[in-house]
Amino acid sequence: MLETFIKQHKLPEEFKHTVLAHYQPLAEQIFSQFRKHDGVFFVGINGCQGSGKSTLTDFIAEYLTTNHHLNVVVMSLDDFYLTGEKRQQLARDIHPLLATRGVPGTHDISALEIILKKLKEKQTSFAIPRFNKAIDEPYPEGDWPMIEAPADIILLEGWCWGVTPQTAEQLKAPINELELKHDPEGHWREYVNQQLKDQYQPLYKIMDFWLAFQAPSFDCVYKWRLEQEQKLQEKHSNLSNSKIMAPADVLNFTQYFQRLSVQGCNTISQLADVIFYLDHQRNITQTPQAEDL
Repeated sequence: MLETFIKQHKLPEEFKHTVLAHYQPLAEQIFSQFRKHDGVFFVGINGCQGSGKSTLTDFIAEYLTTNHHLNVVVMSLDDFYLTGEKRQQLARDIHPLLATRGVPGTHDISALEIILKKLKEKQTSFAIPRFNKAIDEPYPEGDWPMIEAPADIILLEGWCWGVTPQTAEQLKAPINELELKHDPEGHWREYVNQQLKDQYQPLYKIMDFWLAFQAPSFDCVYKWRLEQEQKLQEKHSNLSNSKIMAPADVLNFTQYFQRLSVQGCNTISQLADVIFYLDHQRNITQTPQAEDL
């Protein structure tokens, strides 16, 4: 299974060490917690852009499916981004920066809540949204994956999933050039923070287990996000209506995420059951003690 996974995801051979030392023990810990749990088991996964959330999530799903014969559903907060048209409406009605996907307020949280409820009730025959970042729009509904069997474990990952709101004092000063230039009075960041508090945070209680990736600094995010964009470019090289970003655009884009990414790094330890601390090359440098696993 591991060899096939590495080939499918085009991962380096040293990924085997990461799996044996960290990912496999984590998967077994999740399985152990699931066996003690009554009903569907929800796992929330937090980490900044490019930190490795999707690869870990895919591995855990495949491992639990193959080794423990569970029905695992993988979900990403990114797949609930609003359409470009709806974000443009937000930009006109509330603040121009909301035209860009990413921050709380640019997801369809009502749809997420409905789907989480259906999964918790072990319903079937419904679809889960998928978002196409290459064109910055959702995939057609006919391409969305269907839930055909009752779920055992749900893995839900997202860059701001699990992040808590900031205080009014924290919101006062701009954190970067984007905020200084385009949100000097703080209306955008106040709206985003309120959305996080009112719409996202209430859903955290559904999660039974939390994992977080912690980057060494926000400086890594640009590099990691650029790598993601380059992979997207390779995958969609013939796309005519591409919205794939150039390096300068990626640098600007990451500024939208900076405030809450830093907030997550500073506060996620209060929520997470397991934290993987990363170095600049995304190697895991520190994990919970063995007795905690």
